[in-house]
Amino acid sequence: MSESSSTAKGGSGLALAVVYVTTLFFIWAVVTNLLDPLVKTMKTVFTLTPVQAMLTGFAFFIAYFVMSLPSAAFLSRFGYAKSVMVGLGGIAAGCFIAIAAAKLHIYTVFLVALFTMASGVTLLQVAANPLIASMGKPEDSAFRLNLSQSFNSLGAACGLFFGASFLLNGDIFKKDVVITEVMKQEALGFVTNVYMAIGVALVIFIALIFMVREKITAAAPKTGQLVSPFTALTSKWANLGSIGIFLYVGAEVAISLNLLLFLEQTSILNLEAQSAGHLTTFYMLFAMIGRFAGSALLKVVRDYVMLTVVAVGAIALSLLVIFTKDMVPSEPTGMVNVILTSVPVTTGLIPAFAALLIGLFNSIMFPTIFTLTLQRSTAPTSATSGLLCMAIAGGAVLPLAFAKIQEMTGSMSMGFIAPLLCYVYVLWFSFACRKAPTHAIEEGVSGGH
Repeated sequence: MSESSSTAKGGSGLALAVVYVTTLFFIWAVVTNLLDPLVKTMKTVFTLTPVQAMLTGFAFFIAYFVMSLPSAAFLSRFGYAKSVMVGLGGIAAGCFIAIAAAKLHIYTVFLVALFTMASGVTLLQVAANPLIASMGKPEDSAFRLNLSQSFNSLGAACGLFFGASFLLNGDIFKKDVVITEVMKQEALGFVTNVYMAIGVALVIFIALIFMVREKITAAAPKTGQLVSPFTALTSKWANLGSIGIFLYVGAEVAISLNLLLFLEQTSILNLEAQSAGHLTTFYMLFAMIGRFAGSALLKVVRDYVMLTVVAVGAIALSLLVIFTKDMVPSEPTGMVNVILTSVPVTTGLIPAFAALLIGLFNSIMFPTIFTLTLQRSTAPTSATSGLLCMAIAGGAVLPLAFAKIQEMTGSMSMGFIAPLLCYVYVLWFSFACRKAPTHAIEEGVSGGH
């Protein structure tokens, strides 16, 4: 075990570093999951086709492809504390660009804002994931990352709920309404308010990080030498894991961005946009429950075994949604309160909750694929992390595939074919990991043992 790793595993700064890094997981989840209600806003205000609406997600997640390897290089040269502050600054800058876009009423400027936000999130992801994974015993790395990702899921649920509450509460989102320019301006005003609040909060948090930057640096793995992020491409497991991250994130985002639109359909639950948005919160609440439960189970169950189980669950639920595509929902027999909103009692609840429950099985996929890969990659940790975070760009590609299948078939249920195929690869990856050599997660890794 290197001296830098030992530092990360002990010392007075460790607990504080864990708290701050876990907060980062929460922050970027809130920002990312505002996308889901934002897609509905953009689609309504700018009258977009399904594929055009998915450009909202594309602009955000393509930043992972463009910025992850530069972020890995930045991290290896300037360290964790500076990377965190710069990443937060990028998100704040994107928020203020979004405000300008709302004032200008230009969709393409929104896309620039989302790319900027995601560039900041990318740097945070590249730094935070290996930081948490390295803070303790190597065999518990999946447990620690899953635990932090649990708070990421909490942030995601908050982003979905508050996004639906504050972005989708105008008359423009009522069913069968005649949209006017006044309604459009009101909807964009809600966007301005949300991103102003987030931007100001981030500026304050950057100041707090600056005040404790030395403690975070003391608790983090040692850096200071520029590591070429392209070295990760020489590792078989870095590449296999990156494909896994690309497909998993693509599947999760494709479902998430389309979930509100799926639930509000007359053939499913026939809900108002805001009610459907509140219901989508369960997608991430199930993920949060799964991550807390998964963190506990990973203490007694091998990580690749858990990955196998959740992949099978996600495949089964995706198939259920697809197979019920032609089902005509029964007439509602009443309403049931599900805490966040009320839903009609109808057979449409079957595909609706099948889609929502996929979140439960998504829960441990990202952190488990991430740590399984770090433990098997022969490339330096910062380079491998950069490649894995670059693969999050799957969130830009798979929603477009989902939307294209929807346009071709005329059915959102058939769009679930795209995530289904992704989960099949994750299942294969879980089996492939079983006999591969592993090692501790350290920066100077040159081979497994």
